[in-house]
Amino acid sequence: MKIPERGEKGFTLIELLIVVAILGVLAAVVIPNVGRFIGRGETEAADTEFSNVQTAVISMMTDNNLSELPSGYVDGTVIAATDNMSLFPHSTAACGTVKLTDPDGDSYTGSDKAGYILYKHDIDADNSTATTVNYVATEMTKGTYYVDKSGTVYQDSTGY
Repeated sequence: MKIPERGEKGFTLIELLIVVAILGVLAAVVIPNVGRFIGRGETEAADTEFSNVQTAVISMMTDNNLSELPSGYVDGTVIAATDNMSLFPHSTAACGTVKLTDPDGDSYTGSDKAGYILYKHDIDADNSTATTVNYVATEMTKGTYYVDKSGTVYQDSTGY
Protein backbone atom coordinates (compact mmCIF):
# COMPACT_ATOMS: atom_id res chain seq x y z
CA MET A 1 0.00 0.00 0.00
CA LYS A 2 1.30 3.36 -0.99
CA ILE A 3 1.49 6.10 1.61
CA PRO A 4 0.33 9.47 0.23
CA GLU A 5 3.15 11.94 -0.21
CA ARG A 6 2.95 15.53 0.80
CA GLY A 7 1.09 17.68 -1.79
CA GLU A 8 -0.95 14.81 -3.34
CA LYS A 9 -4.57 15.67 -3.98
CA GLY A 10 -7.61 13.43 -3.44
CA PHE A 11 -11.33 13.54 -2.69
CA THR A 12 -12.51 14.19 0.81
CA LEU A 13 -15.28 12.16 2.41
CA ILE A 14 -17.65 15.15 2.25
CA GLU A 15 -17.10 15.57 -1.49
CA LEU A 16 -17.87 11.88 -2.08
CA LEU A 17 -21.05 12.06 0.04
CA ILE A 18 -22.26 15.11 -1.91
CA VAL A 19 -21.77 13.28 -5.24
CA VAL A 20 -23.65 10.21 -3.94
CA ALA A 21 -26.50 12.43 -2.69
CA ILE A 22 -26.78 14.18 -6.07
CA LEU A 23 -26.89 10.82 -7.88
CA GLY A 24 -29.59 9.62 -5.47
CA VAL A 25 -31.75 12.68 -6.16
CA LEU A 26 -31.36 12.25 -9.93
CA ALA A 27 -32.32 8.55 -9.70
CA ALA A 28 -35.38 9.42 -7.60
CA VAL A 29 -36.58 11.83 -10.30
CA VAL A 30 -35.70 9.81 -13.43
CA ILE A 31 -36.82 6.25 -12.53
CA PRO A 32 -40.55 6.99 -12.01
CA ASN A 33 -40.69 8.97 -15.27
CA VAL A 34 -39.17 6.10 -17.24
CA GLY A 35 -41.87 3.76 -15.88
CA ARG A 36 -44.55 6.18 -17.02
CA PHE A 37 -43.09 6.39 -20.54
CA ILE A 38 -43.05 2.60 -20.85
CA GLY A 39 -46.71 2.32 -19.85
CA ARG A 40 -47.71 5.09 -22.22
CA GLY A 41 -45.87 3.39 -25.10
CA GLU A 42 -47.82 0.16 -24.60
CA THR A 43 -51.12 2.04 -24.54
CA GLU A 44 -50.22 3.90 -27.72
CA ALA A 45 -49.16 0.63 -29.41
CA ALA A 46 -52.52 -0.98 -28.54
CA ASP A 47 -54.40 2.08 -29.84
CA THR A 48 -52.37 2.05 -33.06
CA GLU A 49 -53.00 -1.66 -33.62
CA PHE A 50 -56.74 -1.13 -33.07
CA SER A 51 -56.74 1.76 -35.56
CA ASN A 52 -54.86 -0.36 -38.12
CA VAL A 53 -57.37 -3.21 -37.81
CA GLN A 54 -60.33 -0.81 -38.18
CA THR A 55 -58.74 0.77 -41.27
CA ALA A 56 -58.03 -2.67 -42.73
CA VAL A 57 -61.69 -3.73 -42.31
CA ILE A 58 -62.87 -0.56 -44.04
CA SER A 59 -60.40 -1.12 -46.89
CA MET A 60 -61.43 -4.77 -47.28
CA MET A 61 -65.13 -3.84 -47.36
CA THR A 62 -64.46 -1.08 -49.93
CA ASP A 63 -62.39 -3.38 -52.17
CA ASN A 64 -65.12 -6.03 -52.10
CA ASN A 65 -68.03 -3.60 -52.57
CA LEU A 66 -69.60 -4.56 -49.23
CA SER A 67 -71.92 -2.20 -47.38
CA GLU A 68 -72.32 -4.83 -44.65
CA LEU A 69 -70.40 -7.97 -43.82
CA PRO A 70 -72.31 -11.15 -44.75
CA SER A 71 -74.47 -13.11 -42.29
CA GLY A 72 -73.08 -15.11 -39.39
CA TYR A 73 -73.56 -12.65 -36.56
CA VAL A 74 -75.52 -12.73 -33.32
CA ASP A 75 -77.35 -9.43 -32.75
CA GLY A 76 -75.11 -7.80 -35.35
CA THR A 77 -71.82 -8.82 -33.69
CA VAL A 78 -69.51 -11.66 -34.66
CA ILE A 79 -69.58 -14.44 -32.07
CA ALA A 80 -65.95 -14.73 -30.90
CA ALA A 81 -63.06 -12.29 -30.66
CA THR A 82 -59.81 -13.36 -32.32
CA ASP A 83 -56.21 -12.27 -32.76
CA ASN A 84 -55.85 -14.24 -36.02
CA MET A 85 -56.32 -11.90 -38.98
CA SER A 86 -56.54 -14.82 -41.43
CA LEU A 87 -59.92 -15.55 -39.76
CA PHE A 88 -60.98 -11.94 -39.18
CA PRO A 89 -63.47 -10.39 -39.66
CA HIS A 90 -65.40 -12.98 -41.59
CA SER A 91 -64.33 -16.49 -42.52
CA THR A 92 -66.51 -19.54 -43.01
CA ALA A 93 -64.84 -21.14 -40.00
CA ALA A 94 -66.10 -18.31 -37.81
CA CYS A 95 -69.32 -17.25 -39.53
CA GLY A 96 -70.48 -19.84 -42.03
CA THR A 97 -70.63 -17.63 -45.13
CA VAL A 98 -69.04 -18.28 -48.50
CA LYS A 99 -68.02 -15.46 -50.85
CA LEU A 100 -70.04 -15.56 -54.07
CA THR A 101 -68.33 -13.10 -56.39
CA ASP A 102 -65.15 -11.03 -56.45
CA PRO A 103 -65.23 -7.21 -56.82
CA ASP A 104 -65.36 -7.62 -60.62
CA GLY A 105 -68.49 -9.81 -60.32
CA ASP A 106 -66.69 -13.06 -61.26
CA SER A 107 -67.77 -16.19 -59.38
CA TYR A 108 -65.29 -17.73 -56.97
CA THR A 109 -64.20 -21.32 -57.48
CA GLY A 110 -64.05 -24.05 -54.85
CA SER A 111 -60.30 -23.61 -54.31
CA ASP A 112 -60.63 -19.98 -53.24
CA LYS A 113 -60.63 -19.06 -49.57
CA ALA A 114 -64.11 -18.89 -48.21
CA GLY A 115 -64.43 -15.76 -46.10
CA TYR A 116 -63.72 -12.05 -46.25
CA ILE A 117 -60.48 -11.85 -44.27
CA LEU A 118 -57.72 -9.30 -43.62
CA TYR A 119 -54.64 -11.50 -44.09
CA LYS A 120 -54.01 -13.33 -47.38
CA HIS A 121 -57.45 -12.46 -48.72
CA ASP A 122 -57.89 -13.82 -52.25
CA ILE A 123 -59.51 -10.91 -53.98
CA ASP A 124 -59.75 -12.36 -57.50
CA ALA A 125 -61.93 -15.27 -58.56
CA ASP A 126 -59.26 -16.22 -61.11
CA ASN A 127 -57.21 -18.44 -58.82
CA SER A 128 -54.66 -19.14 -61.57
CA THR A 129 -52.94 -15.89 -60.58
CA ALA A 130 -53.21 -16.70 -56.85
CA THR A 131 -53.74 -13.02 -56.10
CA THR A 132 -53.88 -12.35 -52.37
CA VAL A 133 -54.13 -9.09 -50.49
CA ASN A 134 -52.85 -8.38 -47.00
CA TYR A 135 -54.85 -5.60 -45.39
CA VAL A 136 -52.74 -5.97 -42.22
CA ALA A 137 -48.98 -6.49 -41.97
CA THR A 138 -48.99 -9.64 -39.83
CA GLU A 139 -51.32 -12.60 -39.43
CA MET A 140 -51.43 -12.45 -35.61
CA THR A 141 -52.10 -9.36 -33.51
CA LYS A 142 -51.35 -8.76 -29.85
CA GLY A 143 -54.93 -7.73 -29.12
CA THR A 144 -58.15 -9.60 -29.80
CA TYR A 145 -60.92 -8.03 -31.86
CA TYR A 146 -64.51 -8.58 -32.95
CA VAL A 147 -66.62 -6.70 -35.46
CA ASP A 148 -70.28 -5.95 -36.11
CA LYS A 149 -71.94 -6.43 -39.48
CA SER A 150 -71.47 -2.76 -40.39
CA GLY A 151 -67.68 -3.15 -40.07
CA THR A 152 -67.13 -1.40 -36.75
CA VAL A 153 -64.26 -3.08 -34.90
CA TYR A 154 -64.24 -3.54 -31.12
CA GLN A 155 -61.16 -4.36 -29.06
CA ASP A 156 -61.76 -7.27 -26.66
CA SER A 157 -58.24 -7.16 -25.16
CA THR A 158 -55.09 -5.19 -25.91
CA GLY A 159 -52.58 -8.01 -25.44
CA TYR A 160 -50.12 -5.67 -23.75
